[in-house]
Amino acid sequence: MITLLLLIIYLSFISLGLPDSLLGSAWPAMRTDMALPVSYAGILSFIITAGTIVSSFLSEKVIRRFGTAAVTVVSVTMTAVALLGFSLSPGFVWLCFLAVPLGLGAGSVDAALNNFVALHYKASHMSWLHCFWGVGATAGPVIMSFFLTGAGGWKMGYRTIGVIQACLVIILFISLPLWKKVGSEIKSDGTAGESRRFGGMLRIPGAKPAFITFFSYCALEAAAGLWGSSYLVGNRGISPDTAAKLISLYYFGITVGRFLSGFVTMKLSNKTLIRLGEGIIVAGLACILLPLGNTLLITGFLLIGVGCAPIFPCILHETPNRFGKELSQAFMGMQMAFAYIGSTLMPPLFGLLAQVFSFALYPFYLMALLAIMVLASEKTNLSVLKAGN
Repeated sequence: MITLLLLIIYLSFISLGLPDSLLGSAWPAMRTDMALPVSYAGILSFIITAGTIVSSFLSEKVIRRFGTAAVTVVSVTMTAVALLGFSLSPGFVWLCFLAVPLGLGAGSVDAALNNFVALHYKASHMSWLHCFWGVGATAGPVIMSFFLTGAGGWKMGYRTIGVIQACLVIILFISLPLWKKVGSEIKSDGTAGESRRFGGMLRIPGAKPAFITFFSYCALEAAAGLWGSSYLVGNRGISPDTAAKLISLYYFGITVGRFLSGFVTMKLSNKTLIRLGEGIIVAGLACILLPLGNTLLITGFLLIGVGCAPIFPCILHETPNRFGKELSQAFMGMQMAFAYIGSTLMPPLFGLLAQVFSFALYPFYLMALLAIMVLASEKTNLSVLKAGN
């Protein structure tokens, strides 16, 4: 039963990944169709991730009240409805309105499922879990690029993803009896543990740099995906449909990298894999900066994805080791909140910088976020080591 439940959790992460990469790949066509400024993508991104922050902060209470199964089904349903609504939107105001449920649908379920796997499965399963997120994130731009080059445009792309999400809702709903059969395991895994106020959590050794690590990593991942297509179109002269395909390589790199890192975790520690991923991102950014043609440019986006692959699953899986199983769920919710705060604030900031200055700042912006992440990650390791955890 537990193995089957893990497969359903994997399936749920596909649904989390599908909408995450859509806005960036569709935005060049969307803003042209609606005659909108380029920076408006940052507004939509802000609303989506702001909703996710709210639901992530409230995740512990919501999961305790309704249970993991109900939270998962309702969250995916909200996402499906929002995506279908995007495909019918007559203007930007409607997009903003629908961005709210799209964001709220992610936070609680994300924190609950991540904590479940961190507590009761090996690091390899955490990597494979987020590999399934990458399956969804990779499929999104591929599906969108298909409709951008054919009939229907970006609206049909959103409609198709919405229908896929609706199918996932049906599967999750059918699986509800399975969640009830293993309800005792889910309750202890997802809802038990000590509750701690935010101020008290900040005083725990390693907490502050850990939150900064999540903030900067997700800021980097989100900015790379959201503005990659616009950078290629505006700064490299690549067509929107081709740019969408190239950005799918970034998400493909994350997906394949997480599948492979699941095996590598059997040989290397989480800390080593995090450092390895950071080095690969540096190599990818170097490929983008070097003016040596599209082949190296493609390689750069692929390497950034591969470098990102092990970082997020590994720092999530370290949570119970760093802060204890009793505080794991509380920390997981707070870490996810800071992750989404990074996703909320930093991509729109780059949109404003690019509009005022140039999209040529794109690789330098990512490099700055990477530097912050490296420093915070190493500070966390040092603080936890000194505290004797």
